[in-house]
Amino acid sequence: QVELAESGGGSAQSGGSLRLSCGASGLPINILRVACMGWFRQAPGKEREGVGTIDSKGSTTYADSVKGRFTISRDNVKKTMYLQMNSLKPEDTAMYYCATHLRCQQMVPGSGYWGQGTQVTVSS
Repeated sequence: QVELAESGGGSAQSGGSLRLSCGASGLPINILRVACMGWFRQAPGKEREGVGTIDSKGSTTYADSVKGRFTISRDNVKKTMYLQMNSLKPEDTAMYYCATHLRCQQMVPGSGYWGQGTQVTVSS
C-alpha cells in the first residue's frame, strides 16, 4: 500500500522559514525514481492550487506566487521530497499536500497518490 506522509508544518512569522518533508512508503524505488512529485496547497475557502513539481530528472516548476521563495528537492534513496519555504507571507497559510504520479501533468486530485496534508500558518 502506497502512502505519502507530510511533516514539518507549523506556525511561522512573516518573513520566516519552514521546511516540509514528504515521505513515500510502499512505493518501489524503481518506480519512485521515474515518478513526478509535487506540492499543493489549499487555503480555507479556496481551491487547491499547485505550488510546484519536481520530475524524475530533478527539474522543477513553481507557481508564480512562490518563485524565488520556495525550493523543492527530492532524495530518492530516502524516498523523501522536501519543500523549503523562505520569506513566508501570511497568504502562504494553507494546508500543504504532497503528491506523486508518473506524469506531472496528470498529478491532480483523484489521480496518483496524495498525502493527508500538513498545516502551515504564517502570522504577520
